[in-house]
Amino acid sequence: MVEFLGGDSLEQATAVYLTGCDLVRYDRLDLKKAIELDYFLENALDVGRSLWDRDGLLADLDIEYVNFDFPAEPYLDPARSFFLQEPVVAAVKEMLSGIGMEFLHLVSGRGHHFVWRIPRGSEAFAQLGRLTEGFLTRLEGHKAKIGGLEESVAADWYRAFTGLGLVMEYLALELKGAASGQSAVPVELTAVATGPGARGREIVSIDITEYGDPLQTRMLRMPFSIYLKPWIKDIGLDRQTAGRIPTLIMIPEDHLEPAEMIRTMQSPHEAARLAERTTTRIPAAASAMEQLIDRYLRSDLRRFHAWFYSQHHQSHEKWPETYDRIPLDMLPGCVRRILLRPNDLLLVPANIQLLVRSLLSLGWHPRHIAGLIRSRYERDHGWGTYWLTYDAADRADFYTRLFTARFVTGKDDLVDYNCVSTQEKGLCPATENCSGLEELNRSLLARRASGRLGSEPFNTVIVPPDHG
Repeated sequence: MVEFLGGDSLEQATAVYLTGCDLVRYDRLDLKKAIELDYFLENALDVGRSLWDRDGLLADLDIEYVNFDFPAEPYLDPARSFFLQEPVVAAVKEMLSGIGMEFLHLVSGRGHHFVWRIPRGSEAFAQLGRLTEGFLTRLEGHKAKIGGLEESVAADWYRAFTGLGLVMEYLALELKGAASGQSAVPVELTAVATGPGARGREIVSIDITEYGDPLQTRMLRMPFSIYLKPWIKDIGLDRQTAGRIPTLIMIPEDHLEPAEMIRTMQSPHEAARLAERTTTRIPAAASAMEQLIDRYLRSDLRRFHAWFYSQHHQSHEKWPETYDRIPLDMLPGCVRRILLRPNDLLLVPANIQLLVRSLLSLGWHPRHIAGLIRSRYERDHGWGTYWLTYDAADRADFYTRLFTARFVTGKDDLVDYNCVSTQEKGLCPATENCSGLEELNRSLLARRASGRLGSEPFNTVIVPPDHG
C-alpha cells in the first residue's frame, strides 16, 4: 500500500489524500492524510488514494463488467465476468504495449485497472496542458479539505488533467472499436444500458468517467484493500444473496492465470502471499505518453474536439431565450421526461446519450447540448450541494463529447437509436409514448451525410433522408 501511495514511507507519500471507497459521493470534508492509513485498516474499511498526486498525473483506465438487471452477477460468477472482459483486456495490452507503455495492472471485484504516471516535469505533462489551449475558458483551481487544511488544484494541473481526459477518450474509443467485434456482450463507454443478453442487460464498460469530474474528487482503490462495493453500494442485495458473495480483495494481476487470480482475490491468506513477491509501484510512462498524445493529435477525434469547442455555452442570462425554449413538443416522451425530471434521469449515462442524439438530430451543436444539460444541472431541481462538489459545466461537456464523437467521426450508425431498442434498454416506461425516434434517427443520419450537423442550434428542423 505504501508503494502505491508513492514514496518509500507514508511520510513521503505523493498521494494527496486517502478516503473510503464507494461512498454515496465524494465528501471533501472527510479526507485523510496518507500517514492516517492505519485508520482504515484498523476499522476494517476499504481504502482509496486520491487520483490527485503531488508529483504528476495518474492515468487510470478502468475496464469492468456491468449487469443492470443482476448487479451481483460479477461477484457470484466471477469466472464468467472476467472471461467476458478478455477481448477488451487483450486490446488494452496490445495497444499500450505497442507504444512501450509500462503500467500497473490491478484487478478488483468487477474488472481491471491499468494505471501509469506522467511526471509533472516531463514533456508529456506539458503537452497535455497545451492540448487544452483554446478549449478551456476557466482555469480556477478546485479545492479539498485534507486533515483540516484546505488545498487547491493548481491551474497547470487542471489544464493537464483536462488534456489527459481528451487523450483517454481517444484511447477508449480506439479500444471500443478494436474489441467490439470480438466481444460476446456489448462494449460501451461508461455504464450505458443496452438491450437484454444471455443474463439480462450486461456489458463490458470502458469507464473513463473520472475525467468528467474535478481531479480532487476522484480516487483509486488501493491494492490489497478489502473490496466492499457489493455491500456499500445500494445494488438491491437481499440478505441471502449478500451472504453468497465471498470476501474480495483488490490485487495486482501479476500475470496470474484467471482461476488463480480469482482464488487470490477471495483469500486474505493468498493475497498476503502475493504481496510478499509483487510490487504496486505506479510506473512512470512519459515517453509512451508522448506517443499516445501524438496519435491523438493526428486523429479524427482531435478534429472533432476542435469543432466541439468552437462554440461556447450560452451565458446564464441568455438561457431564457435559448436553452429554456427547447421545443419539448418535438421530442418523444422518452426524451422529454429526461428534461422534465433531470434529477436523477440526467445523471444516467444512457439517458444523456438518448438526449444528445435527439438534439443532434434537430440541428443543435453539441456544445450547446452540453450547455442545455449544464443549465438543468445548475437550476434548482433538488440537487442539494451536489454541484458545489462536482463541476456542472465539465460534466456536461464530458458526456456530450463522449456520446457525440463516434457518430460524428463515422463510427456509429445509430443501430440502437430507435423505439424498440430504447424500450429494451429500459429507458421508455410503459406510461410514456416512445414513438418518433425513427424519424429523428433518419434526420440525424441525413445531417451527417449532407454536412449539416450543428447547423441550426436552437431551431426545430428535421432533415428528410434524401436531403442534399
